[in-house]
Amino acid sequence: MYLEHFGLREFPFSLTPDTSYFFAYGHYRDAYNTLLVALQNGEGFIKVTGEVGTGKTLLCRKLLNTLEHPFTTAYIPNPYLTPSALLLALAEELGLELPQKAGAHHALKLIAGRLIELNGQGSQLVLCIDEAQAMPDQTLETLRLITNLETEKRKLLHVVLFGQPELDERLNKPSVRQLRQRITFSYRLQPIDRAGMEAYIAHRLRVAGDDGKVSFEPRALKLLYQGSGGIPRLVNILAHKSLLLGYGRGIHRIGAKQVKLAIADTEGARRTGFWQNIRRYALSVALFGAVAATTVAFNTYEQALSI
Repeated sequence: MYLEHFGLREFPFSLTPDTSYFFAYGHYRDAYNTLLVALQNGEGFIKVTGEVGTGKTLLCRKLLNTLEHPFTTAYIPNPYLTPSALLLALAEELGLELPQKAGAHHALKLIAGRLIELNGQGSQLVLCIDEAQAMPDQTLETLRLITNLETEKRKLLHVVLFGQPELDERLNKPSVRQLRQRITFSYRLQPIDRAGMEAYIAHRLRVAGDDGKVSFEPRALKLLYQGSGGIPRLVNILAHKSLLLGYGRGIHRIGAKQVKLAIADTEGARRTGFWQNIRRYALSVALFGAVAATTVAFNTYEQALSI
């Protein structure tokens, strides 16, 4: 019903990192280009950091989906692993079958052999590690040792670390200083700016199938930016809730009322003034009414709040 009402093929503000929604704008375009240039130059270690919700995983998957020959890719989404588990995960990504009781030395030897084989085929491995701030120190050291594998001409393995700002703090520890010195390219993702946010919303609606039927009033867009702080994940959450509320009212142009309710109902959103004191119970009722399309009940709720 929601999609039919707005004339959409799919939900435009899903939190799933779908690369068809990648928005090449500002910091995201620059970060993506930085990654491509660094890998083409044969850099061994590259780091991308950003706050929660800034789009690191989407950028990571976009990179993985884009890279073609001479690159071969491997992906580790959860690096909270022991050194042995890291080697096992990398071996699996390379299509290697390790004996049940294979030790770290044997695993590393097989990985090195596979990397040399890829190099002989004119290919280089790019290992992307998401949530890298969760990687234990000993595992970080193992990762550094793996990158020692190289020929006289080039590295056999390139590593791209994606992580929260805590990753920078981890890398500043004396125990991992050798790894820190090997990072030749770094990029810090920032929240999107106001103009970018408006273009981002239009982009996601267009990809989802909107032909101009859905729109946000200027005041609604201003509140969306204030409430989200330009964090893409929060923009998605607030925009999705606002559309739900618009559906509940049977409208296609989302106004400030819907965005205010969405902000007040969302953890982490920036609230100001009266909306800081609205009871969450009442807001939950409003959202439930929108989902159930109880338009009459929703209008009564708005009047009670005297919006």
